[in-house]
Amino acid sequence: MNWNIEKTYTEWNSNIINKEEKIKIGKQIAQKVNDGDVIGFGSGSTSFLAVKEIAERIKKEKLKITAIPTSYEIKLLCNSLEIPIATLLEKKPDWSFDGTDEVDENNWLIKGRGAAMFKEKLNIVNSKKVYILADKSKFVKKLGEKFKIPVECYPETLNYVKEELYKLGATECNLRTGQGKDGPIITENNNFIIDVKFSNIDINLEEQIKKITGVVESGLFIGYKNIEIIKL
Repeated sequence: MNWNIEKTYTEWNSNIINKEEKIKIGKQIAQKVNDGDVIGFGSGSTSFLAVKEIAERIKKEKLKITAIPTSYEIKLLCNSLEIPIATLLEKKPDWSFDGTDEVDENNWLIKGRGAAMFKEKLNIVNSKKVYILADKSKFVKKLGEKFKIPVECYPETLNYVKEELYKLGATECNLRTGQGKDGPIITENNNFIIDVKFSNIDINLEEQIKKITGVVESGLFIGYKNIEIIKL
């Protein structure tokens, strides 16, 4: 039985920076869709626009695809656009796409401003090919130049995780709060986010952060060979 009410449609909740450029990148991704594909859908404004472009192709060409979304925001968008969805328990993505907060010359990334990096990383490690959508504002000479590294942790381990992050060389560890909410931001996995500043980000840092007991995931993406950067 279907719900006898209108589907919930979410529009992006703030102004999108470099929107025209992001739409063009979204169109590039939409052209990569083939009938029957299982696709990992990332989060963020560029991914949001890409999903809308994919929906246009589905409608015009009557394509059948399945999406594996990384956030409730993208899941709701898929629902409103009538794009079938699945989880990683049900299907494995043929390929994925996602946005980024920063990307350097090594194709190392910082992601997680939207606090969805855990599911984003799951899609990335389960995909043979991942397209990272990056407008000109995302490119940096040195990772960490514009954004801190988000670290998702189990709430009761907050103080321990912060202590261990300082031992690794962190210079700032700030519990993420605000965004229209009193108190800490809670992820879709019911965890906290710590935004962490490091003066130096080396090839081992992602692994070192992940080894801390209580850390669910970090927003560092270092050395992923299946990533291709899509830009104009």
